[in-house]
Amino acid sequence: MSTWADWDHVVKIDPDKSLVEGETFEDVCETGTDALEIGGTLDVTSEKMERVIDACAKYDVPLYQEPSNPSVVVDDEAVDGYLVPTVLNAGDLAWTTGFHKEWVKTSDVDWDRTTTEAYVILNPDCSAAQLTQADTDQDADDVAAYAEMAEQMLGQEIVYVEYSGTLGDTEKVEAAHEALEESTLFYGGGIRDYESAREMGAVSDVIVVGDLVHDEGVDAVRETVEGARDAAATAER
Repeated sequence: MSTWADWDHVVKIDPDKSLVEGETFEDVCETGTDALEIGGTLDVTSEKMERVIDACAKYDVPLYQEPSNPSVVVDDEAVDGYLVPTVLNAGDLAWTTGFHKEWVKTSDVDWDRTTTEAYVILNPDCSAAQLTQADTDQDADDVAAYAEMAEQMLGQEIVYVEYSGTLGDTEKVEAAHEALEESTLFYGGGIRDYESAREMGAVSDVIVVGDLVHDEGVDAVRETVEGARDAAATAER
């Protein structure tokens, strides 16, 4: 069984953003989240990545890097692994296979610690959609088909439905969840409190919060951890 099969909650830290004043990475690690994912869409550098990795490495929380392109990959033993996005509905194929090919071509990839995430980006206004030229006009059947294709055709262990910046359509997220047999469904976007965490946790396997930790801080993150845990507990009954 993969590590993330047991996760309910992930905090995504953007290396280009600051934490709330007075809070530390130790505070973030003590929220109860299952893992930290370090990555961002804009203005991310390997130096910024390394700064966050160094700050988090001393704490007992799984630490993963989500590199947006090969130039920001950090070879550091403190990192438990690399979760590499491949955007299935990207209009610019660099985000589906292009950057990935260049990474393989120019680097000695640590395959034992590298897993791809099959992204479906659905918020047309977010930076990720605009950067990748994603076709976000997808109905629930389309999203389910992407999820099934990712698992059955492409062998993806993680499918990631991304609504970055806004709370997603639960029908579409649930459609992706129901289409999967063994793969883990990550959901990210617009989770700001206990209720939204529980709502989206009920239709996915793992919720990801990102902007929340930078905008509102660790107390708000703890609420979302509780919401994700309660959603998972309800699903198990």
